[in-house]
Amino acid sequence: MPSMVLIFDFLSIFLAKKTNNIALIIGAAVNKQNFNILVFGHFDYRLPPTTNLDRRYCHLLSSSTTVSNKYHLRTRKAGAAHLELEAQGNAAMKKVLLLLNCFLLAIGNCGGPLIMRLYFIHGGKRVWLSSWLETGGWPIILLPLTATYFHRRSTQGPRAKLFFMKLPLFVASAVIGILTGFDDYLYAYGVARLPVSTSSLIIASQLAFTAGFAFLLVRQKFTSYLINAVVLLTIGAGVLALHTSNDRPEGESNKQYVLGFLMTLGASALYGFLLPLIELTYKKAKQEITYSLVMEVQIVMSLFATLICTIGMLINKDFKAIPREASEFRLGETKYYVVLVWSAIFWQAFFLGAIGIIFCASSLLSAVVIAVLLPVTEVLAVIFYQEKFQAEKGVALALSLWGFTSYFYGEIKQSKNKKPTPMTEMPQIPNP
Repeated sequence: MPSMVLIFDFLSIFLAKKTNNIALIIGAAVNKQNFNILVFGHFDYRLPPTTNLDRRYCHLLSSSTTVSNKYHLRTRKAGAAHLELEAQGNAAMKKVLLLLNCFLLAIGNCGGPLIMRLYFIHGGKRVWLSSWLETGGWPIILLPLTATYFHRRSTQGPRAKLFFMKLPLFVASAVIGILTGFDDYLYAYGVARLPVSTSSLIIASQLAFTAGFAFLLVRQKFTSYLINAVVLLTIGAGVLALHTSNDRPEGESNKQYVLGFLMTLGASALYGFLLPLIELTYKKAKQEITYSLVMEVQIVMSLFATLICTIGMLINKDFKAIPREASEFRLGETKYYVVLVWSAIFWQAFFLGAIGIIFCASSLLSAVVIAVLLPVTEVLAVIFYQEKFQAEKGVALALSLWGFTSYFYGEIKQSKNKKPTPMTEMPQIPNP
């Protein structure tokens, strides 16, 4: 670069005339190469009146600075184009990850409640065991996490990190995991007492709780369509509460049914709080959030949630009861363990999909996807378990679908109103 050649010219002047101003400029140029244009741009003001030889170098400096400015501007434009291409690539990758996590969430959100209810229908009675299965499948996440590590190692060599998580994020994930453990118990208790169709409709109120906590924790912006969706979903859950005894399973008291209703509602509220809390954790984390790190967060959360449920199982002596319960399971002992394994797999897909959507988009979208899958779970519960579908459930379902439609219409309308902002060029540095 011409400016680097000038450094040596300045050095010769400095040795000949020992001018302090020039020495200062040389030091700045050598120590900070990208700063040389800014310093050289003010060179003519720093240099006191000197000989014609010095002014000859000042003139040379001014013309060289112009060349250097043009060089840096071309570099900045090329860098901006590179960043734009990289941003487009990242956006495309995020869309792929978003679709993948929506698929995982769909599998877990539909399959998890159904197979958990299957356990209770055919003789299962251990609520803490069902809670444990919701997060006990966390070792499954080690498989893709290991694959990503070996991929990094093949490209980065031995310096590739095994784990990215730092201590503050680990502590936050552990706290969220403990709360998730209690949420698992509330939900499992509700599924044990309520039909799947009823518990799923109650869980639809989670969108209202998520929206409220998202506003408080992550400053989620509300539109009229979002408010309409939240109100409709809340009313839908309230309609179910008006006639709770109509679909009470045989042999279950009214007290147990009401308690199951309240526990499911509590699980909905708590998980509605946890989703924005996870989003807040991502935003406050003092490190770059990648999908590998998201899987690490899922492992830590599930590990601590499983520890809470393990303590509950030990107190309730569930580990000792498993062999006896398996032998008495109406579908057979082998299918008992198959049900437990698949329950763990389905729920792990649910949790990974939920926090993955938060990583790709927002906690509110995660809650919306959970709620959108409600009709699918409803239909599957009626088909497989011949559950009753009274008028109250039909009204609640209609209100829920209306709410979902309102939300998505608002999102589509809002996205159309947004205009892409063109990338601005770096300003030219004026010549002195």
